[in-house]
Amino acid sequence: MTVFKRDSLRHTYGDYLIWSRTFGDELLDGTAYVREPPSPSWTHQGIVGELHYQARRALEGTQWKVCIAPLDVRLPKSNERDEDVDTVVQPDVFITGDVKKIDSRGLRGAPDWLAEVLSPGTARYDRRKKIPVYERAGVPEVWLIDGNSLTVAVYRLSEGRYGAPTVTPLRGKTRLTAVPGVAIHWDPIMEEVSKPSS
Repeated sequence: MTVFKRDSLRHTYGDYLIWSRTFGDELLDGTAYVREPPSPSWTHQGIVGELHYQARRALEGTQWKVCIAPLDVRLPKSNERDEDVDTVVQPDVFITGDVKKIDSRGLRGAPDWLAEVLSPGTARYDRRKKIPVYERAGVPEVWLIDGNSLTVAVYRLSEGRYGAPTVTPLRGKTRLTAVPGVAIHWDPIMEEVSKPSS
């Protein structure tokens, strides 16, 4: 899967609602990005599915909501109308504790935590384009999970900035700091993604 600019025009969420497809199209500061096939890999989907499953189990019975792509997350810069918002993303997995941000279109405002599972065609885009967007929007914690190097890069907001991420191997467990009571156990995830034979 690769990501490229749709065109050189400046777009808003109102435009996005007209041309976006069900999965993968995003809007960053007015620039439209679209994804080309193939579909996500077994590793990508295995990691996303397990993250969602583990987080949901940990947060069952609480006010926290765990969501999985595709679901639009609008990131307004102020209190502009939805149609004028110029940044719309679809994180692979995200958690919000503020149910007031949830509406029929998805989420309006920054999630408390999110994860992007990198693929060769999207890694550069996620690192260089989306991390600054998440920082500006005030997402407290972002995980970039690399299924090839089997590492997770954890970005935590401090005084409005991320700074250098903490990079650790996908072993044992990693606790979320922005959402209490959740730790991701990597062993079942690694077992899941290693199922297909080469």
